[in-house]
Amino acid sequence: MKVFVTGASGFIGSAVVSELIGAGHQVIGLARSEASAKKISDAGAEVLLGTLEDLDILKQGAQLADGIIHAAFFHDFTQFAEAFVKGNEMDKNAINAMGEMLIRTSKPIVVTSGMLGLPLINGFVTEESTTHHSPRTSEITALALAEKGVNASVIRLAPSVHDKGDYGFIPFIISLAQKNGVSAYPNEGKNHWCAVHRLDAAKAFRLAVEKGNRGALYNVIGDKGIELKTVATLIGETLNLPIKSVSGDELAKHFEWMSNFITMESIATNSKTQEQLGWTPKHIGLLEDMQQNYF
Repeated sequence: MKVFVTGASGFIGSAVVSELIGAGHQVIGLARSEASAKKISDAGAEVLLGTLEDLDILKQGAQLADGIIHAAFFHDFTQFAEAFVKGNEMDKNAINAMGEMLIRTSKPIVVTSGMLGLPLINGFVTEESTTHHSPRTSEITALALAEKGVNASVIRLAPSVHDKGDYGFIPFIISLAQKNGVSAYPNEGKNHWCAVHRLDAAKAFRLAVEKGNRGALYNVIGDKGIELKTVATLIGETLNLPIKSVSGDELAKHFEWMSNFITMESIATNSKTQEQLGWTPKHIGLLEDMQQNYF
């Protein structure tokens, strides 16, 4: 297949590009800068210059390809609330622009979403856990396209997608511990976050574009759930910092913009995902990866 990948030079997208090329596919990668373009072409992919706001460019990419993986998202953690709203709006417009090109075709589009904030069913986030207030508008937008007959499916990523070079939530939690001189966890630290290795996630994206089902929701996780206290303990012991519970104002002060969701429960299952895609995570878990690559 020829696959159009947005976010192709990013932490997750670059692994997706390598996975696709390694499996014999051709890739067109969206690049928003010369540096991104170089990274994409060095990986062996074609380059399409543009951003998520260039809807005509996105439509062009969609027309040139046999399938689409939308792995890009607007991130500006310094202005978290504004970035989240702006990013969701941009995401929705981008998905709809690409999806429009796929109406009355069988071409697949695989959209990225998140698992934080999804409701628990019998104590777990399952593939059936849905909400009209999805953590990411992308999921709702993709499902609306699927209802119109577009071959759209959703990869739901764990809150931690980990590997060397990660610049997501876990490195930020580590930086907060260094800045504040304490490795903190929320309240009793009993809430869990699931996690997945970047290379396992990349394989799930490839399998979804190859054989995903219209309207399917795939929970892409390796570790089903790690207590936040366990994460804080590993950070504290490695950096030789005190390990401490924080709540209320102290929690908000320590975790900054992350305080909005650091208390969320995100323990998950994905047996249906593994069965439908023929996918099994096989890389190291988050705690082992942290010990090897995060300090």
